[in-house]
Amino acid sequence: MPPEVYPVSQVTRYLREMVEHDHNLTEIWVGGEISNFSRASSGHIYFTLKDGSSALRCAFFRNRNTGQQTPLADGQSVMVYGSLSVYEQRGELSFIVDFVQPEGAGALAAEFERRRAEFEAEGLFALERKRALPVFPQRIGVVTSPTSAVFHDICDVLARRWPLATIVLQPAPVQGDRAPLAIAEAIRAVARDRGIDVLIVARGGGSAEDLWAFNEEAVIRAIFACPVPVISAVGHETDTTLADLVADLRAPTPSAAAELVAPDRVAVGRQMDGLASYVHLQLTRRLTRHREDTATHRRTLTRALLQTGLLRERVQGRVAVLERVWSATHRQAEYGVEALSARLRALSPLATLERGYAIVAREDGMPVISAAGLATGDRVRLQFADGTQPARIEPGV
Repeated sequence: MPPEVYPVSQVTRYLREMVEHDHNLTEIWVGGEISNFSRASSGHIYFTLKDGSSALRCAFFRNRNTGQQTPLADGQSVMVYGSLSVYEQRGELSFIVDFVQPEGAGALAAEFERRRAEFEAEGLFALERKRALPVFPQRIGVVTSPTSAVFHDICDVLARRWPLATIVLQPAPVQGDRAPLAIAEAIRAVARDRGIDVLIVARGGGSAEDLWAFNEEAVIRAIFACPVPVISAVGHETDTTLADLVADLRAPTPSAAAELVAPDRVAVGRQMDGLASYVHLQLTRRLTRHREDTATHRRTLTRALLQTGLLRERVQGRVAVLERVWSATHRQAEYGVEALSARLRALSPLATLERGYAIVAREDGMPVISAAGLATGDRVRLQFADGTQPARIEPGV
């Protein structure tokens, strides 16, 4: 049976997949000396990492080297962090670099700087996302070891400064292999409590290795996602962890965190006394001003009432004059009407009829003023003082 012949591309692809899926060859630190350093126009950096007997081709692509702080050059001893891969087109083994640190810094410090650069590039440490602490917290969450002196120190400080607050402990180991996941889960458990106003993540002092749990990604992302402000109080004042950088506020010690998270009740009492005095003074001033304004208004009202009384008297006097004038005018008018009525009665035809006269009118009501206007047989109406009678003109005698 003839042997199977594989295409070169299939072999190189298999090698790349095998290398990239080997956990021993991914996300590792490698130390050596830089040689054949070059920077392409595209911004990618290429160099060879070598020691006394071997060499490894490295590629530091532009999207990863933009945050590189230390300048790189031939002959420089460094530690590089990244993963091995195979460039299929050439069948070459390459180390894809994510981060470079000078070799003298130590492996732990180099890993710390690498993680800080990675999280900073994501915006986890951005100052604009830092939140202010509540002024008067009612429920304070604490993530720490329940058996350490740290929790007791926090409780003592809060009992002295702000006993109105309730302390909610979420216990977690703060050192060892189990610590990072346990701390992250404790932070998430506090976040699920809707009544928590602020959170303290605390641990006492120790070596860099002892504090390393607070540099792990699980803890950093749990603090970043916490919905309430977080104070990091890990180690002593000279210690710095990534938890300090992602938290909303860093405290140099756990006791200092307790002092930062809550006000001093004595100082608040003095402020309240000062505020009460200020309010009393302002109320007294305002009351005095209102009393003065009331007295002024009362005087103004008194003057207005006096002027109103004088005006009323003047109006009443004018009304009395008008009533007298009206009465006299009315009497004169009545006398005039009576005189005119007497004259009208004297001139009225009805008065003449009462003396025995009569008015001759045609049937249509037109008066007859001349005998020549009548003929024999004409019908007329005779109006007397007490009524009318029909009549006819007869031949004269």
